[in-house]
Amino acid sequence: MLLTILNLCIVVMLSANTIEVGKDRRGGTLRQAVSLAKSGDTILLYPGVYNEGNIIISRSLHLLGIGSPVLDGELKNELLTLSGHGIVVKGITFRNAGYSSMNDFAAIKVIDATGVRIENNTIENSSFAIHFANSTLSVIRGNTIRGNNKSEHSSGNGIHLWKCSQMLVENNSIEGHRDGIYFEFVTFSVIVQNRSERNIRYGLHFMFSNDDHYEANVFRNNGAGVAVMFSKKVTMVNNHFEENWGAAAYGILLKEIKEGTIIRNTFLKNTVGIFMEGSSRLLIEKNNFRNNGWAVKVQASCDENDFGFNNFFGNSFDISTNGTMMLNRFYSNYWDRYEGYDLDRDGVGDVPFHPVSMYGMIIENNPTTLILLRSFMVSLLDKAEKAIPSLTPENLIDDKPVIKPNRL
Repeated sequence: MLLTILNLCIVVMLSANTIEVGKDRRGGTLRQAVSLAKSGDTILLYPGVYNEGNIIISRSLHLLGIGSPVLDGELKNELLTLSGHGIVVKGITFRNAGYSSMNDFAAIKVIDATGVRIENNTIENSSFAIHFANSTLSVIRGNTIRGNNKSEHSSGNGIHLWKCSQMLVENNSIEGHRDGIYFEFVTFSVIVQNRSERNIRYGLHFMFSNDDHYEANVFRNNGAGVAVMFSKKVTMVNNHFEENWGAAAYGILLKEIKEGTIIRNTFLKNTVGIFMEGSSRLLIEKNNFRNNGWAVKVQASCDENDFGFNNFFGNSFDISTNGTMMLNRFYSNYWDRYEGYDLDRDGVGDVPFHPVSMYGMIIENNPTTLILLRSFMVSLLDKAEKAIPSLTPENLIDDKPVIKPNRL
């Protein structure tokens, strides 16, 4: 066994169960090292460019890069396929994975696995970067992912999880993909402290994924922001949704969402901060909405949602809806447009606030009238609205608006 490895110019340290590949510019390939390694072994991959096609690991191995070695797919192949348990891949640069319109080629593909760790890697110019399927109890941490930023149909996702559970996606930086992070049929998983920017479609995209939590992430300048669809019990805390501009761009798009929580987030300079359709029993509290086109759009199909202790600053429109009935509750929010009084000085306005403007209602039915936003006609509508507030949904009110911004 030892003579065979030496003939391949791969040094084996039996006491440490370590295989070194590419040290001191000696020969041997990563593929040969993987074929010789036993479960529990560590492969150290030294600097160099390795063009070896798709490497398959199905045993519990640690593959560690020394000095950021490069696996290059030459735009033809997947680079690494993992299956099994206890596999670690760390400190490697993956470049130029292949593209297929039929198969989701990825730089790192993980299938039927548990306890896998993908950490501190760099992935460049790949369609799908990290792709997990049917896996559990795994960690994707500290990776830098830069996509090739083609069209939506010819690009893949930065971190793609399908049918997974108890996953941790932490401290990754993703840009230039279709979706930065994509969850489909993923449960009891956490997304924390990631930066997802300049992706073609969504910074984060949930589909049919329940009991998940995402916190302290930054989603900036993505094509359409973040989408959470057909899911329930998703918790969204302390995230930043910033500069997601466009005709169909949102900080968050919520479609058919139930029993979720949106707390202490910042929505800054988005076309729409939150767009809600068919959503119910959501708690939306202690968020900052600043300088958005629309802070919140609540469609008539939404009900039993609570909006409380939020701050609204400098938005063109604070709340918009397409119906006359409102089955949601607003309370104790700060509105910079509120002109009421507080005679008893308890910090709560003595008259309710109607956050939906008449002009906002007109735009919902006739979007082209947005061109009149700064016109004298709109000023007259504002005056008429204050004189006859029944022109807007009369039950969409904050009956306890606060006089000073909420401390979040």
